[in-house]
Amino acid sequence: MLKLMYITNDPTVAKIAADAGVDRIFIDMEVLGKAERQGGMDTVQSYHVPEDIAKVRAAVGGGTEIMARVNPLNPNSQAEIDASVENGADVIMLPMWHTADDLRRLVSMVDGRAKVMPLLETDTAADTLPEALSIPGIDQMHIGLNDLHLCYHQKFMFQLLTDGTVDRLCAELREASIPYGFGGVGRPGSGTLPAEYIIGEHYRLGSQYVILSRSFCNTGKITDMDEIRRIFAEGVADIRRVERDCTAWTQKQFEENHRRICACVEKIVRGMNA
Repeated sequence: MLKLMYITNDPTVAKIAADAGVDRIFIDMEVLGKAERQGGMDTVQSYHVPEDIAKVRAAVGGGTEIMARVNPLNPNSQAEIDASVENGADVIMLPMWHTADDLRRLVSMVDGRAKVMPLLETDTAADTLPEALSIPGIDQMHIGLNDLHLCYHQKFMFQLLTDGTVDRLCAELREASIPYGFGGVGRPGSGTLPAEYIIGEHYRLGSQYVILSRSFCNTGKITDMDEIRRIFAEGVADIRRVERDCTAWTQKQFEENHRRICACVEKIVRGMNA
């Protein structure tokens, strides 16, 4: 089963998500350069802080992992990583890395105190991935479709599933025996690109991690905790149901699902260009 990750610094929401079966709560402290990169896009900056990690840890207990996405490498990186670890982060995610040397610095700063999950979201990182994966101390990798598709001047982030980019990166990660995931997913039964198709791609590509997207449960708009609890309970159950179906698929069914993805993405991009 996919390990589900959800971004929140709200202890109550984190507890609801964990109780519903979310595997990892994602504290998102990345702000440096993000607004400039994603200007005009419907994205969110979270403005989380290291102290949120301790609050969420107290709410969810020890059975749910907490991951901290720090800022891209900068003069304050060591202090930011130290604060994340001291507040209880199990996993450190570094965004916007470019070279193998960036990951050497990351591994050195974490120094074995937490798992290391770099976020691959630049074209230069994609080009240097085989070298980067030779560095001891890289525990996992997530492929960030949002910023990566901007690097390639694409219109829609899921074009990376149709042009072979994600296939190639996943193959390199499998070869290095590094667990990996990519992108995000909404609730089955929703989305212009159906969540069911995306989950099928995760199984075709051997992915182990996915972020539950804002559309899965947008707590910026939904504030009633009973409603949030219902959305998580039903939504996670829906994802697990789709996953059970995927485990029985034949290679032909995976290929058919990939063709559906390609057709749907092409239609979406045509609409964006119109």
